[in-house]
Amino acid sequence: MASKTTIEMLGSVGLFEGLSRRELGMIHKQAREMDYPEGKTIVKEGDAGVSFHLILEGKAKVVARGRTEATLRPGQYFGELSLIDRGPRTASVIATTNVRTLVLVSWEFMAMLDESPKITRKLLLEFCSRLREERTVHTH
Repeated sequence: MASKTTIEMLGSVGLFEGLSRRELGMIHKQAREMDYPEGKTIVKEGDAGVSFHLILEGKAKVVARGRTEATLRPGQYFGELSLIDRGPRTASVIATTNVRTLVLVSWEFMAMLDESPKITRKLLLEFCSRLREERTVHTH
């Protein structure tokens, strides 16, 4: 099986699912790759969230309130809401192997949204869809 390209991996991020390949390319241009050694804390629970990370290589664990909640692998991501609201991190993410992520920072992402109302509109529609699904699940 061929590995997914970084653009294809971005397209599988829930928030970005409705975007065209060209729009995903615009987001990709705003991002940069970062490497983290095994044992490094990539983001810390409680800190201000200012970045989104898409795991390109390696594995990381998600730790909330001192408990390991999940293991993240290539193609998985965290921090997508931080791109918009810069709210506090709800968990720490720690590299369990050497990890490479594609990183988007909030201020660059927001500047791109200011320049591209079409992408902004698509992201708003995706948020609305997710809220409706969540409400449906909780009310039935």
